[in-house]
Formats: sequence, structure tokens, C-alpha cells
Amino acid sequence: MNNSDSRINPRQLGTPRGGSYAAVPTSGDRKTLNKPTRGRKKSIFEAYMSKEDVSAGLKRGELIQGPLRINPKKYHEAFIPSPDGTRDIFIDGVVARNRALNGDIVVVKLLPKEQWKVIKPDGSDKETEATHESDVPEDMLGTCIPQETVKGDAKSPDVIIEAQFDDNDAEHGQDHLQDTYSVKKCINCRKLCFFQVVYILEKKHSRAATGFIKLLADKNSELFKRCAMFSPVDHRVPRAYVSLADCPQDFVTRPEDYSNMLFICRIVDWKEDSNFATGYLAKSLGQAGEIEPETEGILTEYGVDFSDFSPEALECLPQNLPWVISPGELAKRRDLRKECIFTIDPSTAKDLDDALSCKQLPDGNFEVGVHIADVSYFVLEETALDKIASERATSVYLVQKVIPMLPKLLCEELCSLNPMRDRLTFSVMWKVTPEGKILDEWLGRTVMCSCVKLSYDHAQSMIENPGKVFSPEELPPVSPQHSIAEIQQAVLNLHRIAQHLRKQRFIDGALRLDQLKLSFTLDQESGMPQGCYIYQYRDSNKLVEEFMLLANMAVAHQIYRSFPEQALLRRHPPPQTKLLKDLMEFCNQVGLDIDFSSAGTLHKSLNETFGADKYSEARKEVLTNMFSRPMQMALYFCTGVLEDETLFRHYALNVPFYTHFTSPIRRYADIIVHRLLSASLGGSPIKMEKEAIQRQADHCNDRKMASKRVQELSADLFFAIFVRECGPLESEAMVMGVLNEAFDVLVLKFGVQKRIYCNALPLLGFHFQKVGRKPELTLMWEPEKPEQESVPQVITIFTLVEVVLTSDGVPLKYSALLKRPSSEK
Repeated sequence: MNNSDSRINPRQLGTPRGGSYAAVPTSGDRKTLNKPTRGRKKSIFEAYMSKEDVSAGLKRGELIQGPLRINPKKYHEAFIPSPDGTRDIFIDGVVARNRALNGDIVVVKLLPKEQWKVIKPDGSDKETEATHESDVPEDMLGTCIPQETVKGDAKSPDVIIEAQFDDNDAEHGQDHLQDTYSVKKCINCRKLCFFQVVYILEKKHSRAATGFIKLLADKNSELFKRCAMFSPVDHRVPRAYVSLADCPQDFVTRPEDYSNMLFICRIVDWKEDSNFATGYLAKSLGQAGEIEPETEGILTEYGVDFSDFSPEALECLPQNLPWVISPGELAKRRDLRKECIFTIDPSTAKDLDDALSCKQLPDGNFEVGVHIADVSYFVLEETALDKIASERATSVYLVQKVIPMLPKLLCEELCSLNPMRDRLTFSVMWKVTPEGKILDEWLGRTVMCSCVKLSYDHAQSMIENPGKVFSPEELPPVSPQHSIAEIQQAVLNLHRIAQHLRKQRFIDGALRLDQLKLSFTLDQESGMPQGCYIYQYRDSNKLVEEFMLLANMAVAHQIYRSFPEQALLRRHPPPQTKLLKDLMEFCNQVGLDIDFSSAGTLHKSLNETFGADKYSEARKEVLTNMFSRPMQMALYFCTGVLEDETLFRHYALNVPFYTHFTSPIRRYADIIVHRLLSASLGGSPIKMEKEAIQRQADHCNDRKMASKRVQELSADLFFAIFVRECGPLESEAMVMGVLNEAFDVLVLKFGVQKRIYCNALPLLGFHFQKVGRKPELTLMWEPEKPEQESVPQVITIFTLVEVVLTSDGVPLKYSALLKRPSSEK
């Protein structure tokens, strides 16, 4: 499944969003791009190799393939993973990138030695300036790669733990060169080797971008009469010529009226002899900086299908409403409708796909159940509804709304485990001791009826007030078959068992890296952000998480035992070794005692390093961010395509088998897992072969990454508007990265990261130095009064500073300014 242009109907807007290398070359490119030519145009980019030559080159190990990541802060820097996965291959400049866009699967070759660059140890080569350090690390200096040595290839906080970091977004890619690919050292050479794209295997990027149009600068050119220039907001996507016929009718006479108007452009071509791509304006979105136009642009760029479901798909839904479970279907299932089963979700949730139960047994043990909506009963294989669900692959959660994977009738009604409604489910049930030891396990088809829809706040209140008698007014409507006291006791029992399970899980070597998540309160009428806060992950969240993890692991074992060649599992590779090694050295230099030997020791170090002062949590957040960088993505995969079972392992959870089973309303991977589970229990055999399952797994991985990025951009959009409407905003911040002319901070009140540039501050000067591997900036502030002396301020990792967030007056742009330190000694 790819998002190549061949699959996209260019006039259908319920799909993709992209960005632009503003077609500004690096220093190495400028000679080529600006060189005047006569007669026939000289090619700027190298022609792509033939498919046959690429295939042969990959087999011989002369070429390397991988997904392209373009640095969003320095668009001329791009990377692909090295074949061994330990570090990255560096691609310098637009020309070397050869018209590939972010996310594309590309093939690269090593450039001849004469095209390699000299890297100066003082970091003065600005084109390859490392942005987390002042210069290129020592182990990269004097590194050469002779051609023959280059070999080919031999995670709402989600209740699932890995969702906090498993999609370590490629767009946050390497903001530095410290992980550049090298195979062989050469003590006589001080050059950094470079690679070039020679072929695009798969166009993953949507080829769509949001941006602005303007008239061409040269009014006398022939192009001026026919074309306008489209400039994407995302500088990783090229600027593009668009036909004036696509532009508004009065654009040529009144271009200033459209200076702040957002458009969607779809790139259709990029010739070898042109600095700019060719595209067409697909749609005018509206004014930049407004929520709905910006949101539609984000969705379009990232290929999110937000169109209405087709009539063919809707015909697959039950037509006779209200729908009731047939007697025949009831006879096939274990009847749990009289049990005390309930949901715990965010208060705003409408798609309730998981429920819990906990019943004390006569022997003092408990019967605990996880009950998951049986979506596969309604979404049958190879139907129109199945096709669109498989293409969407995931629901997309924005700040203000959800783009669902399935029609509303399923998401919010027939599959949602709404209270006092009979629903079809798959259940995993265990007999457990009060200490969480599992004595017995059962998996099967069930029918249930939730007795109450609890929010996380309701469950948290029960946990924090175990002796409180709750009145009916304090809770949502409760089924008359069950008392509030019975539900409260079940929640408390689940909480105690979950505490034991969680403690044991971390004893057994699991890791959790929690990134701060910003949430918003919105005005009900205008939809504008009224306030924002850091989402609190509490005991009620942990309770649900533990049992979802347990269910996912149980189902993973079940389907792999039954279908060793077709099971859809989820693996999490260990961290990139080179980045982890660099991080280990850095921690040693700054005096942090971190054990990197395993996921479990890393988790233990992270939670025991920082003491108990009021800023210990802030230091932990900064280090958590650092630890997240070497982490690789967790991936769906089909067991039949990986021969080595050790590769199935989930690094963060530290378990051999894991899958996603608990969210079938919003994840297509879970629907496949449900079909596998059903087949293992004697249901219809699975129709998909292992190759088809792997293709779908790859597509689910792509869409999950895109969904995560869209969610982040939606939060960024709302926060930028919040700063504009409610700022300036003051907060303490902690330094998390130091460069030679700037530094990065984590703004503690809001959980956002911002870069502060020295040249934007009223300084007499500043000085950068490194103490070991520890970077340090000394700022010399201008005195406020002539008779005062300059105030020095030392900036290093974990330094606490005061910042002010202010809107820049440009749509969605805001800056962090450092407050002047006190001059008092």
C-alpha cells in the first residue's frame, strides 16, 4: 500500500499533505543552479537509474535503499538508515536528494571521493553544522567509505505503553550529523562521505502541500504570463510552478488580496532541468492561521481521507435498524450480559471499544475480564467497507474532532460498548490471585452489556477515595442490575491487581518513556482554545493500560501458536546502537549514572536518578526526550516473513510476542488480529496470505506514523493560536540542548519545546565551549543601566531559565524569548 501519485485521484481532495525544499540549494548546489546556460537547458538533477540497474546494484551491495528523512529545520540535510540499522546515511543538499520527498523509499549510491566535503574540527563548515553540538563528532572526522565496503541489506495517551514513543517520528529525525554512516576509518582523510539518490522505489509522500501563491518576479518572461509560483509552508517540498488558470480570476490584478490565503497544491512533475516542480492548485482553503483551513491542509498533506463514506461502503452496514443480535449468533457465544462489566475512557470518548470486569471468587481469587468490541462481525473481508477501512488503517484524533476509520453507525453505535446495550465482543478472561499471579486463561466470543460508562476521572475518584459512598448524581447512569458499590469494589480490586502486574512488569525489565502531552479546553461556540494543560497520566489510566497489555500479549501467543506463518504481531527493535553509544558518553560526561544495558535498567535509572526536589520531574522529562531519540519505531509485521524469531521481540515491553487486539474500532491491524483469533477459535479461516498481511502491516505502519504526526501538528496549531489569543505567556523552562549560537528548552508549564537564538537577545556577546562532551554557552547580557556591569549567564543541559512565549505576528508562528537574569549577586 503506498501513497504514490499513481494511486491518487488528483481531483479528489479527501487525501494527502506535503511540504517544500524551498528550492534554495546548499553552497555546493548553488554553482549548478545559478550557472547560466545557452541553448538546451543543462540538467540540474541526475537522471534516475533504470529499474534493472537498481535491482542489480542492490543485489551486488553497491546501492542502499531506505526511507528518506529530511531535517525540517535544515531542509538541505537528509538521511536514510544504514543497512545495519546502527546509524544513518547522510545526503547533503537538494541536488543529491534528486527530487525525492520526505518519506519516499529511495535508493542511494556513494558519490566519488572528489565530491566529499572536508569537515573542519571547529565546526566552521556551516553547511554541515551539527545542531546538537558545535561541531561534527570526532568519530566522524577522518571517516571514509571506499565503495567496495558498502554492503546492502543481508505509540489520548494510548493505553498501550509503546504509544508514548513507538512512532519516534522521522520528521523529528536527526537534527545533527552525529550518527552519519561510516564503515571504515581512514586516518589520512578528513572528509565526510556523501551519498546521492539515484531512484525512487516508492513515492510515499502525498505530493500535496499547503502554501501561498505569488506572481513571478520577472514580468518580462514568457512564464510570467502563464504561471504563478507556489511556495509551500513546509520547506522540505519544492516550490512549484502553477498555471494562472488555476488561480483566482483576479489574482493577477489583485495579488495582495491573496497574500495570506492558503492553497493546496499537488505536485505532478519535477524535471531534471528545473529548480522548481510543476503542480496544480487543487483547492483554496481560506485564511492562514485559522483553525479549519489549517486543519484541512494538515489532513490533506498527510494523506488522511476525511471524505464521506461511499454509498457502497455504507450498504455493508446493517440496514434494518434498530439492530438486534440474532438468536443464532447468541447461541455461538458465552453470555456475559448479567456480569458487572463497565468501560473506563476519556470523558469525551464516543468510540468505546474496551471494557473490564472483576469478580471475586469463593476461593479469594478473582475472575478478571477484558472485553473488546467484535468489529470483525460487521466488517467482513473483501467488502467495500473492508477496503476503505484497510486504506484508512486508523482513526485520526485531532484536538477538535476525530476522523474515523469506520462509519459513525459502527464507531459510536453498533460496535461501541455503550451502557445498557447488548454488544458482541471477544473476551480474554483470567483467574488471578490478589497479587496478580495468573492461574488460568480463557479466550472466546462473548456477548456483554456494559452497566456504566465511567470516565478516567470517575475511576480515579474511586481509587483515591476507597471508603467514599458515591451518590447516583456523582456518576453516569448505572444499570439497575448492579449497584454503585459493586462497581466501585470492582474498580478497587482491578486497581490493586494492576499495581502488582505493573510492579512485576518493570521488575521483569520493561521500559516506559512518557512524553508530555498538551491538552486543550475549547470554547463550545467558537471552537477556539480557552486554556491548555499537561495531561495527567494517573492510576486510572495505568489500571486500564495493564489489562490491555495483558490481553494483547495473550492474543499474540494464541494467534502465533495457531498461525505461525500468518500472525500479525508488533515488534519493537532495540535502540540504534550508535545514537545510544553517543548518549551513554554524554551522560558519563555530565555525571549521570545511567545503565543502558537493557530496557529494564534504563527504566530503573531514569526513575532513580533525579532525587526529589521540585525540578526533578523536569530533569526527568529532558532526559526522557534524549532517551527517545535512539529509539526505533515499533512495527506491525507478519510472522511468516521473518525467519528469526528473536526479531519478533518487543524491546520496550521486554516480551517475546505482542500484538494489537484492544482497539478494533480505530485500528485496522486489530481487525486482522480479530479475524486470526476467530479462526483460531474455530471460525472462518483467514483468507489473507502472509504476503498480503505483510503489505497491510506496512501500510498500517505508514498510516500510524502519519496519524501521529497529524495529531502533533493539530496540537501545535491550537497552541500557536492560544499564544496568539492569550499571550504573552510566561513559564519556567529547562535547557535540553545547547548549540553554538542557540539552545533548546522544554517549557515546563506547557510541555512544548522551543529554540532560543542568541542573536534575538540583547547581548553584548556570547561564548560557546565544550567541557568534555558537555556543551556550554555563556551569555553576556547588556546592562539595563549604563552604570551597571554586564550580567553573565551560563547555559548548559538542565539549566533552569525563565521564558516568555510571544506571537510573531505571522500566522501560527511564536517565539520563546529568554528573560533577563537578575543582576543581584
